[in-house]
Amino acid sequence: MMDESNPYLPYIVKIEDAWYETPVGDRAVKTFKVSFVDEKVWDTWSHEPGNCAMVGRLGIGESMFCISSSPTEKGYLRFSIMKAGKVTSALHELEAGDTMTVRGPLGNSFPMAEWEGKNIVSIGGGIGQAPLRPVINYVRANKEKYGDLSVLYGARTSDLHCFKTEFDEFTKEGTACHLAIDVEEEDWPHFVGFVPDLLMKVAPEPANTIAVTCGPPILIKFVTQGLEKLGFTPDQIYTTLEERMKCGIGKCGRCNVGHLYVCKDGPVFSYATLKEIPEAFA
Repeated sequence: MMDESNPYLPYIVKIEDAWYETPVGDRAVKTFKVSFVDEKVWDTWSHEPGNCAMVGRLGIGESMFCISSSPTEKGYLRFSIMKAGKVTSALHELEAGDTMTVRGPLGNSFPMAEWEGKNIVSIGGGIGQAPLRPVINYVRANKEKYGDLSVLYGARTSDLHCFKTEFDEFTKEGTACHLAIDVEEEDWPHFVGFVPDLLMKVAPEPANTIAVTCGPPILIKFVTQGLEKLGFTPDQIYTTLEERMKCGIGKCGRCNVGHLYVCKDGPVFSYATLKEIPEAFA
């Protein structure tokens, strides 16, 4: 765990591997697989699906990202980072063998223990799949504790899908995997349309089911509306607002949504909590 006596002190991590999930260029997504330079950190480090961390490059700065690996993936952490500004551009320049800084874990997590015995439906769009990936892999690693797992995921085009190599694994394991693109492509065998439309086509049953979603705010808004139409109650729907987190430790006051502070009260929330806060989806 982070040293609470000095929450500004980062760990140094070494990049074991790095690869692009989407084509190189602006808005590209690059995944970094890292391990702590000081291996003793693993003795005290503990994260859960939904936790975030500050990731940085010395001399440049740091930004908040979800941890895109499940705690069931041992010996390393993963961060999937979209190139969007100064810090992320500097991080994208790094390759295997280079070092980064990590402060965390930060924020709350998805209540995986509370969900035991239930079916899990994951609904993601674009880079919003990154915070859902730990939930998916946690359930995959603990199949005996959960019911059926379903994955719904879309992006504007097929080359903008993140974690492509994992979808075939889901299908081979018997996980229902439904993929979508916004714009029709030649030889695309899956759904063409927006993720909320895919959700209504698949129409998961709400009985004994938890739905977890992440993506652009407009996607979350329409997915939650669709889930309610399908019979899901607000306390069966969860999302994460990690993209709103700033300092991560409740000092800057810049992540408030209504009366909530995302870094202290979240970033994981049930829709029951967010439903009466329209700015959460703005």
